[in-house]
Amino acid sequence: MEKTGKELQTPEAVLVVSAHWLTNGTHITAMDSPKTIHDFGGFPEELYKVQYTVPGNRQLAGETKELIKSTNVGLNHDWGLDHGSWTVVRRMYPEAKIPVLQLSIDYSKPASYHYNLAKELSALRKKGVLIIGSGNMIHNLRMVAWDKLDQPGYGYDWAIEMHELLRRKITDGNHDALINYESLSKSARLAIPTPDHYYPLMYILGLKEKNEIPTFFNDKLVGGSLNMTSVKFG
Repeated sequence: MEKTGKELQTPEAVLVVSAHWLTNGTHITAMDSPKTIHDFGGFPEELYKVQYTVPGNRQLAGETKELIKSTNVGLNHDWGLDHGSWTVVRRMYPEAKIPVLQLSIDYSKPASYHYNLAKELSALRKKGVLIIGSGNMIHNLRMVAWDKLDQPGYGYDWAIEMHELLRRKITDGNHDALINYESLSKSARLAIPTPDHYYPLMYILGLKEKNEIPTFFNDKLVGGSLNMTSVKFG
């Protein structure tokens, strides 16, 4: 992620859609100083001590709320930055000077809802806002081969199939197939047992502009049942 941060034009702000903020309705952080949320367990103690102290941007939160017409967006003053956000942005922008906001995922809605909502955010890109979808296209924690974590690229047959299938559909621009991911293959049931980590991809696809070509990085399977594949447009 450090390399990606250096390659991109420095943004005016960062808006993250994280798989770890699931809500009823859609909300955006609207505080001056979002807190660092350590929403995980079983990791080394030093990770819980990490603080990513960045500014928020109340004005941008309000502007984003006004951009979205399909639903009423709540201005949230309590959440902060969960690990789906700060673990990524901290690596890209360690100076912690760029404002960071989070947009929640309305977990009661289908993939099509999130894809279409993302289109309403397109004006933010023109204002220099970097929008990040933070999740995993393949995410089955119950089936992780913990003894294979030291073998980058190791994947179960169904994970390999879905990895290749998802990449191909993204490259071809077949967004309808990706929205209706459950119909892609029987392997989708194992690769995406719940859609929380998949939905962030819908925002990135919805924000794609005409003629933009995807660039893939961190493109590997991990522990048999996860992938860290990232895709960039623009």
